[in-house]
Amino acid sequence: MKLRVGVFFGGESVEHEVSIISAQQAIHALDKNKYEVIPLYIAKDRKIYYNLEKFFAVESFTNLPALLKESTQVTLVNLGNECVIRPIHTGFFQKKDLGNIDLAIPVIHGTTGEDGIIQGLFEMLKIPFAGCDIYGSVVGQDKVFQKHILHDNHLPITPWFWVYGQDIENYQTQILEKVNTLGYPVILKPARTGSSIGISVAHNHEDFLESFKDARRYDEKVIIEKVIKPMREINCSVIGDYTGSKASVLEEVTQQEKELLDFDKKYGAGGSKGDSGMAATSRMVPAPLSNEETKYIQQLAKDTFRVLDSAGVCRIDFIMDAETKKIYVNEINTIPGSLAFYLWQEEDVDFTKLMNQLITLALDRERRRNQLTTSFSSNILENMAKGGSKGSKGSKTSS
Repeated sequence: MKLRVGVFFGGESVEHEVSIISAQQAIHALDKNKYEVIPLYIAKDRKIYYNLEKFFAVESFTNLPALLKESTQVTLVNLGNECVIRPIHTGFFQKKDLGNIDLAIPVIHGTTGEDGIIQGLFEMLKIPFAGCDIYGSVVGQDKVFQKHILHDNHLPITPWFWVYGQDIENYQTQILEKVNTLGYPVILKPARTGSSIGISVAHNHEDFLESFKDARRYDEKVIIEKVIKPMREINCSVIGDYTGSKASVLEEVTQQEKELLDFDKKYGAGGSKGDSGMAATSRMVPAPLSNEETKYIQQLAKDTFRVLDSAGVCRIDFIMDAETKKIYVNEINTIPGSLAFYLWQEEDVDFTKLMNQLITLALDRERRRNQLTTSFSSNILENMAKGGSKGSKGSKTSS
């Protein structure tokens, strides 16, 4: 019997369209001899849709209103320890249930996908799922949490600080003083977005205030970092979990005309024609680095992956000071564009093998978790019934 694999994609984030592209690549890479693939699209209003006829073609998503009219809005329920797909509205001749899911693969970038929200849904439904768990997803998405953890584990990061977006209204002078301490140019980032959305470089106070205004549109927290110049961007994918991991070949992202790789350069008209997702950007694979530099970055990637409690396939982005050769951890992408499959081709791991490994890791994690103690019996309610609230407090504090 084939494993029924639900691939979840879309979501409400600014990376919605990128998710559709990545999911289509993943769906077609799954081995149809092993898995029954069930694509589940999440609209920007968080409603889940099912359409086995249309969801296997990226062209179907060019006219979303028409597509959703032809699709079935569904919910997921746990029935008899199975995750069942159930239509929200059922007609007289419509099936009550549309089958079940044995395992979930989230391919949702950014909000609701990488931030632990959909992982929490999977946990509630008791579905094994690929990628990071709730905790790894949260620290992977929130760059403030992420940087604190990296710093506490003595991993190299650029000089930085963060503030809440609304702080600019009351503490503008103090914030600008901190920026002066870092020294221009600085880069501003919303703390919990990706794909360069809301990210910009400021060269003076006027630039900074304008960039800050843009960044806070996308998140409540804004990160300010010192720009490293001249800079090289090096990326490394890691697959595995805390029990063991492997680092991919390195890539160097290249651009001539811009200080940072913005959204349009990655996915829009600025990308290479004929390609989709992150595989469309200008890059050198493998990165032109010495063997020593390569091994050092690969080890940093695995160390970063582990301390951030990551799992599945991730991409860790690094910054290299082109003059001093110093390496900084920039950020982790827990569900990278195109699932970073192109970084594994040099290792003789094609996209289908990569998807097989993701599923194996998810099932292994589920087996480990099933061996953990997650609850225990107590007589708190019985004591409360017998002795009232005073008895309950006494029971709670006793050992």
